[in-house]
Amino acid sequence: MLENISSKQIKKMTLPQLTSLCEEVRQMIISTVYKNGGHLSSNLGAVELTVAMHYVFDFPEDKVVFDVGHQCYTHKLLSDRYGSFNTIRKKGGISGFPKREESVYDCYNTGHAGTSVSAALGIAKARDINNKNFNVIAVIGDGSFNNGLVYEAFNSLRLLNTRILVILNDNGMSIAPTVGSIHEYLEVLSASDEHKAKKEKHANIFERFGFAYDGVYDGNDLAVMIEKLTAVKEKLKTQSVILHIFSKKGKGYSFCEENPEATHGISISSSDSISKEYSEVLGEKLTKLAEKDERIVAVTAAMTTSLGLSGFFEKFPERSIDVGICEEHATILCAAMATENLKPYYAVYSTFLQRSFDEIIIDICSQNLPVTLCIDRAGISGSDGETHQGVFDLSFLNPIPNLTIAVPKDLKEFSDMLEFSTKFNAPLAIRYPREGKRIFKSFSPIVYGKWEEMTLLTGKAVLIACGEHPVTLAIYAAQMLESEGITARVINARFVKPLDTELLNNIKEQYIVTVEDNMLIGGFGSLINNFFAGKNKIIKNFAYKDSFIPQGGRCELMEDFGLSCKAIADYIKNAIR
Repeated sequence: MLENISSKQIKKMTLPQLTSLCEEVRQMIISTVYKNGGHLSSNLGAVELTVAMHYVFDFPEDKVVFDVGHQCYTHKLLSDRYGSFNTIRKKGGISGFPKREESVYDCYNTGHAGTSVSAALGIAKARDINNKNFNVIAVIGDGSFNNGLVYEAFNSLRLLNTRILVILNDNGMSIAPTVGSIHEYLEVLSASDEHKAKKEKHANIFERFGFAYDGVYDGNDLAVMIEKLTAVKEKLKTQSVILHIFSKKGKGYSFCEENPEATHGISISSSDSISKEYSEVLGEKLTKLAEKDERIVAVTAAMTTSLGLSGFFEKFPERSIDVGICEEHATILCAAMATENLKPYYAVYSTFLQRSFDEIIIDICSQNLPVTLCIDRAGISGSDGETHQGVFDLSFLNPIPNLTIAVPKDLKEFSDMLEFSTKFNAPLAIRYPREGKRIFKSFSPIVYGKWEEMTLLTGKAVLIACGEHPVTLAIYAAQMLESEGITARVINARFVKPLDTELLNNIKEQYIVTVEDNMLIGGFGSLINNFFAGKNKIIKNFAYKDSFIPQGGRCELMEDFGLSCKAIADYIKNAIR
């Protein structure tokens, strides 16, 4: 059935046929995610809702914006992408998130939380200005509902004088269990009919923004969803509506239902042997450090387990803070705690740290406060695609005064940097990839602003790399060159800021090659270029060109963007001849 289905055909199906379709969709998602990796439990919980939306609304004429977008798999299967669904999250395949370039059914690209209501309002306002007539829907989870951007959008609804539907899909989870007062508020609304008067009182807050509130309904009951969406569609002719539903994350797959956090995202192991994840080292080391230092506080924005902090949170609950999907708030919270002599560690994915740019500048760095940013998934993160590649942090952090940026070459050096951070009384960012593939034999103690020479033989070229993957490429490239009688020195630039100016001033080689897992513009290489400006050096930067990096495996994407040991070795061979 699913193989030949289209959004138009769904409208002609009976309820039993639609129910069978839901189960077929669910099985397709499960089998594909276990092959390709991806977001599992969130998609399983949204199957009935999405099928009902396609039954009631007229896509692609009507528009739907999925907040975050990781729950869009059913939508993709029902919108002419069944034949390519087996390529999801693969290089050259379809994206694991909504993508306008991919289909007319995807009206807005998403990837980060909290943007859907603003986007829906913008599309609806454009509809009104253009004298068109279609419905606009934002599908948002209770985890995203914590994000402040949602309430900025709510605040403008009356000013914009337009109409949208917000479907609040409440499953008690973001990646980790949802936390905070908004979550507690939604729990009141989800209470039984015994508390009906209390529910109506609390629902009034949405009416003050300009929404008619309707809820709470079972989002996994297909018949109920069709009935409620049909009624809401009629209401949308005159007003904006919030439809509040509850759903079961991982619905229909008992393992997911029992382990919604563990199965939020399924990863496919690479062929390389993985020694350990950096997040695991963070959790273990920070817990040990906190045993000796009562100032240490761990902060996360709804990603406790993903960032390796579960053990810390269990052992030191009074020094553990999960603010929900509120990255800007987390940053200011850390800054404020640092003013009172605490030592905050804010663990966050590189892609989500982008949301805190202003707060890093104003609240942490302008006050020169000892907050440590533990930046996970730095560099190419792989199959989640453009919105999740952590390739911008060096570029946007480099210009900020008072900020030190450290990049460990391996897991051991990362552990040592965390030890170093406890005595460092200024803003510090430590960026690292997801997986630690190797421990290098070379080791020297961490000294502020000092680099490490991995090989000591000088030749005509020197390779300066920062981070595990770039250092690995540099060493392999040097080995390839050595086999052809060419000596190239390798330096581990463990501090991107400040530069090791003493070492740089002593470089005798004419050819300098930099390697980094970051964008070329504003990255580590640009700092080296500036340092040697006018000094008769020939410099080549290996970094990512000025474009967004799609989904795919990390190694294949790095090679596609010119970062390979062969490309580095070939450049040096051709340059020195």
